[in-house]
Amino acid sequence: MNYPNAAASDTSIIRAPKSLCVSRVPIFNHLPADELRSIAGKSKMRVFERGAFIHHAGDESNQLFIIHRGRVKVYRLSEGGKEQLVRILEPGAFTGELALFCDSRHDSYAEAMEQSAICVIGREDFNKLVLRYPAIGLHVMAELALRLGASETQTAVIATTPVNERIGLYLASLSEKANSLSITLPMSRKDLASYLGTTPETISRRFAEFEEAHWIAQSGQRKIDILDLDALLLL
Repeated sequence: MNYPNAAASDTSIIRAPKSLCVSRVPIFNHLPADELRSIAGKSKMRVFERGAFIHHAGDESNQLFIIHRGRVKVYRLSEGGKEQLVRILEPGAFTGELALFCDSRHDSYAEAMEQSAICVIGREDFNKLVLRYPAIGLHVMAELALRLGASETQTAVIATTPVNERIGLYLASLSEKANSLSITLPMSRKDLASYLGTTPETISRRFAEFEEAHWIAQSGQRKIDILDLDALLLL
């Protein structure tokens, strides 16, 4: 298997208050302000440049990574080196949670898609927090359940749904999330193809076909206006 090369990361401290970082995360934001400040004191904030790896598959997993600013993609590589996108992490999201409950190694790569500021909390400190605030553990388990459900749904969609329908449903889901018919793709076409189980060429061809049918209008590589949402949903 061909492993990606790790780009160097900049470990400078971000000027934004660390308490803001932990307060954005669902597993912490239910706590009062003074407790958030205490948790922030146990975290370290680091900057990862675009292309830098937060972790590699096979690395020891003993930290929780919280996205403060920027975006991170989590993906796996097949034996042949093909990338399979798992999820995109945006501010407030986190990764590395499984390591906080048991000794393990990462089974995926986490790579900064742009310059990203990330709060890091070690396993020992996190476990102390769970003992002090049991609700944190419950929130983590709830998030894991949501991710497992989303992963199973995505696997089923790729296995059973034609590519046209996958693309149409994905665009419709972005529109619903944004509450707008004008959307911006959150990833490159290469990453989108990986996520939807197809190729970048197929993505481009289908977008062109949708545009010719007057279902969408493209502006650049990522901006799309949905002209006929029903058509996308009925593919």
